Amino acid sequence: MAGQLTILGIGAHPDDLEILCGGTLARYTQAGQKVVMAHLCTGDKGHYVIPPRELVPMRDAEARAAAALIGAESVSLGVPDIELHPDQKTRELVAEFIRQVRPQLIITHDPGDYLVDHITASQLAIDGSFMATLPQFKSVHPFLEKLPAVYFMDTLLGVNFQPTEYVDISDTFPLKREMMRQHQSQLKWLLDHDNTDFLAELETMARFRGLQCGVRYAEAFRPYHVWGRVRPARLLP
Repeated sequence: MAGQLTILGIGAHPDDLEILCGGTLARYTQAGQKVVMAHLCTGDKGHYVIPPRELVPMRDAEARAAAALIGAESVSLGVPDIELHPDQKTRELVAEFIRQVRPQLIITHDPGDYLVDHITASQLAIDGSFMATLPQFKSVHPFLEKLPAVYFMDTLLGVNFQPTEYVDISDTFPLKREMMRQHQSQLKWLLDHDNTDFLAELETMARFRGLQCGVRYAEAFRPYHVWGRVRPARLLP
């Protein structure tokens, strides 16, 4: 990884990026790279008790606090949960945002993940980043001159995900855990909805991937390996 990079994380909900690539994003910022953490959905349906009108600003504040811990920027694109669709309007929204950020690398969900918002976010990251390079797609910001590389981050507990690259997050795992601690509404939701102590699960997952590559803690990825996206150098830290 050489030179100044802008890395754009595109997750479906506030906390997705923290869970699946927070340690890697922390390594980027520690290396002086710019990191933008975007969630396409508001997280409005992620609680048993708190209504959406109260939950949306709460989750946005949690995401901002988590991003601030590593010196990243948090942005919401404002789509309600389970209402994210790969339609033309939303593709244009994502493409315009990508033009604004101008990343060299996008990290997003694996297209085979378990939740429709995750799957759609992955497709929108791919489609929107391609649209962002088209001069005849007119928008406020100028088109990108080169397709961003795309990496898919791990799935929850690695189910149906076969990584090809790993990032050692042994030094940044405490930051990753602290980022997740900012999402108190979700720690409660995950316990109630999924019977999961997610801070413990976070460590189990990082330790599992670390064992695979010979370090204490790691995060796993695979590149979107198609024409136009392949790079001759490693972009992960």
